[in-house]
Amino acid sequence: MFKDYNMNQLTLPLDLEVKLQNNDIAFHIYHLVESIPHEAFEAFLRNEGCPAYHPRMMLKIILCGYTQSVFSGRKIEALLKDSIRMMWLAQGYEPPPSYRTINRFRVQSEVKELIR
Repeated sequence: MFKDYNMNQLTLPLDLEVKLQNNDIAFHIYHLVESIPHEAFEAFLRNEGCPAYHPRMMLKIILCGYTQSVFSGRKIEALLKDSIRMMWLAQGYEPPPSYRTINRFRVQSEVKELIR
């Protein structure tokens, strides 16, 4: 006798927060970034071009990658597709930010100041 195993059925809950433990690092990162005043993110506002990913979300995924000793933009991008905590922090953005977007974001002087 085997446990039920069906690859055609959706098994992840729609709310990924349910899959995280109560003391997961993702919650601490979330609260830390949300505690930053709104004014600190006004420098990222642009009125031209395609709408950008929210800087709070970008900062959350970068910090989460750093807490897991992942510093490569490509590896952070891979975590966005594989890690439940990263999916939750990104709130299911489709498509997730590419490694180029992640790297372009984190080299901005405003981001370096926020991280510091």
